[in-house]
Amino acid sequence: MAQVPQTFLDGLAVRTWCGLALRALGRARAEIDAINVYPVADGDTGTNLYLTVESAATAVEAVFAGYETQPGYETQPAGPTLADAVRAMAHGALIGARGNSGTILAQLLRGMAQVLAADGAQPRCDGPALRLALRRAADSARQAVAHPVEGTVLTVASAAADAAERADGDCGTVARAAHEGARAALAATPAQLSVLARAGVVDAGGSGLVAVLGALVEACTGETVDTEPDRAAGTPNALPGPETEAEPALDADTGACAAEDGGPAYEVIYLLEADDTAVARLRTRLDALGDSLVVVGGDGLWNVHVHVDDAGAAVEAGVEAGRPYRIRITHFGLGDVHTGGPRPPRERAQRAVVAVVPGQGLAELYTEAGATTVLARPGEPPASGELLAAVRRAHAREVVLLPNDAELRDTAAAAAEQARTEGVRVALIPTRSAVQGIAALAVSEPGRRFDEDVVQMTSAAGATRYGEVVVAEHRSWTTAGICQAGDVLGLIDGDVAVIGADVTTTAETVLDRMLQAGGELVTLVVGDEAPETVAAHLETRVRESYLAVDTAVYRGGHQGALLLIGVE
Repeated sequence: MAQVPQTFLDGLAVRTWCGLALRALGRARAEIDAINVYPVADGDTGTNLYLTVESAATAVEAVFAGYETQPGYETQPAGPTLADAVRAMAHGALIGARGNSGTILAQLLRGMAQVLAADGAQPRCDGPALRLALRRAADSARQAVAHPVEGTVLTVASAAADAAERADGDCGTVARAAHEGARAALAATPAQLSVLARAGVVDAGGSGLVAVLGALVEACTGETVDTEPDRAAGTPNALPGPETEAEPALDADTGACAAEDGGPAYEVIYLLEADDTAVARLRTRLDALGDSLVVVGGDGLWNVHVHVDDAGAAVEAGVEAGRPYRIRITHFGLGDVHTGGPRPPRERAQRAVVAVVPGQGLAELYTEAGATTVLARPGEPPASGELLAAVRRAHAREVVLLPNDAELRDTAAAAAEQARTEGVRVALIPTRSAVQGIAALAVSEPGRRFDEDVVQMTSAAGATRYGEVVVAEHRSWTTAGICQAGDVLGLIDGDVAVIGADVTTTAETVLDRMLQAGGELVTLVVGDEAPETVAAHLETRVRESYLAVDTAVYRGGHQGALLLIGVE
């Protein structure tokens, strides 16, 4: 009899797991959204889980991409270590976590990483290590929730860890046991939460976790598994229909019935840089403000999620604890389980523009011009799910999408393709810089036919040369020669054209080269880190040396680049 090879988890398997989990959640997203009735029936659990895993997968891919650019990669084909991969996965999930279930999933992944990336951990994870990692994941996720409720994703995670602990074998064996334990627990969730039983559904967050664990089995063994709940173990996974009996809302933390017109009105989520002591105080304060409190993370970086009536107070609590950023506030509005009553239909606009912008200053500028914006902070490019969410938020029949970054073209294309399947007419203009987006937005006329408007916007963007001034982070080869860490780089149309030591001098050289081909308008977007005098110096340079050329200056905020330059 042939011996069955032992299965294990290493860095490459983690990468595979992320990809398979993303694919599984992509297939199940709509169904999971449809069964989302707890803690708030806002129909976005599947989408939130997808966005969370997409962020995790993006972080893992970045680790592999960085490894493949290192000298000698060809002779070291093993790739990033298990520790590198799981740390990236956990960090990506943490910074990209969405909603209650996404935040809990981020903590589950962090718990696993604490075991698999610990000092002295092996380069490959075997069965016993995976059992320990799943146990740590379930326990840490439960600890992150202020008031755990049974019949939720926490129950499914604990059941998966229990089943894994009873399994004796390699990673494949342990992963299968965890997945089967999770399926059985998911099917039993309606017996634990009456809101699920009355709606005839299983827990949405738990359903997403089953899909993620199914992907883990496939990553370890190469075998696909059934991700549906074990119907013999509990209530069938039926979708709510017109005969479903309505039920009063449950308080998201205690399981007690909320008043028909009560319950928090806002979901508040933000990343927070703070120490452990400050976060402990923050938990206490937020617990008094609302419910569905989940605080995950550690090592100075946290993801905070809470449902409250006073969104400002929740943000202020974060400011007192440390530095909150990537703040997202969602009003549940009419039609959810807290407020009751039908949601009045909102008429779609005919046309909208959705744009990715690198700083808060530009976000305000684009918003004033009527665009829906997605903020891309330095080192944190938006995922396709975030762009899709922005397209949905624009609520228009026709949408023009401006990625404003060459690296985001494929991401934007994926979002556009998905939006088209939802009945939205989307045109993607491949803008490579925010200054090209400004030029496109300036000529947009919603009264024109859609195709004509897209042609005019595309032409304006294409006629705008773009440059930027940045500081080199490390020594590297460029099209202008070798740069050292700390050098000032001037880029034109994406290529390094100037290597200098002074920001203002380098910016002037870049501007002069860009204006050699002519131009009528110079757009300067100044970042917070740029010298205060650089914009005035460049304006003077244009006024004195280039007749009939106008200059427009905007504050970009914390946008990564010291300066963005557009010439049209």
